[in-house]
Amino acid sequence: MPNLARLTPPPSASGRLGAHALNLFHGLNRALDALQPVTVLVARGYVAEAFFKSGLTKLRDWDTTLALFHDEYKVPLLPADLAAVLGTGGELFLPVLLLLGLGGRVGALGLSVINVVAVLSLVDIAPAALQQHITWGVLLAGVAVFGSGRWALDGWMLRRWPMLSR
Repeated sequence: MPNLARLTPPPSASGRLGAHALNLFHGLNRALDALQPVTVLVARGYVAEAFFKSGLTKLRDWDTTLALFHDEYKVPLLPADLAAVLGTGGELFLPVLLLLGLGGRVGALGLSVINVVAVLSLVDIAPAALQQHITWGVLLAGVAVFGSGRWALDGWMLRRWPMLSR
């Protein structure tokens, strides 16, 4: 029987280079995968902070908030006072869910609604403000579609009590 090792040609330089490139590619993928939890947490925190601060500002000067909802914000389908209460309440409650990752997708979807209503209700919105709302919208869509990530209370609860996932 012939010696198979002698019949197998030695690996070419291009073959070794391809294997090396593939190893680098897989290493990069592993490193980026390891960054997913912190990246999602930072995105959740960034958006949560912006909306929560907006809610606190509205709460701090309720008379001005009501005046804005009556005169400047044209929220469709809702009376101005109700829109002010719902918007402010959402801006204070939903960011907490989003940041903690407790019902994070619900928080992301709720803040997405607030974000869209804010853009639609402003008659004149500056391009920079519109860009900020688009950025928030993209980050919120990512959380709504892909979830809150490993560093979220949802995931911790499901790992601790698997029966919740049914």
